[in-house]
Amino acid sequence: MIYLKLFLVFAKIGLFGFGGGMAMLPMIYQSAATFSLMSADEFSNLVAISQVTPGPMAVNAATYVGYNAAGFSGAFIATLGVAFPSFILVIAVCHFIARFKSSPYIEGAFTGIRPVTAGLIASAVIFMGESTFENLTPVTGGILILSVVLVGKFRISPVIIVLGAGILGALLCS
Repeated sequence: MIYLKLFLVFAKIGLFGFGGGMAMLPMIYQSAATFSLMSADEFSNLVAISQVTPGPMAVNAATYVGYNAAGFSGAFIATLGVAFPSFILVIAVCHFIARFKSSPYIEGAFTGIRPVTAGLIASAVIFMGESTFENLTPVTGGILILSVVLVGKFRISPVIIVLGAGILGALLCS
């Protein structure tokens, strides 16, 4: 029963999670809460881990939640659940996009989806910000500001920044 629940919960994320990993964060958090697996702080750690590991955030998060819920089998089922709808949708879109690419309805649908995606990303920022600002110290505040400047102004790779922040955190916050 847990396997079916894992598959269906993460298939819903895979089906309705437009906008990539950051936009999916609210749905992923609600799904993790469905299994009573983690607090907001633990979820923040999951997001950080998902950012530094290879692959899409939603897949990494599904694997983590599935593993916590039901071991290796749960990880496999949750990962399959989040990936399967995208696989089916891409095949369907490839088939129909050539036929209807100039349709005003298709253009209108994408025009309507874009602001929703921005809103979902903004809600992820707010969610992550709440957890971060509750435990803000001068060191973590400095890391936050430094990371924004390095990405925004100097276009430094987020991978380098996350690794550097992890090292700084390990040295200065332990």
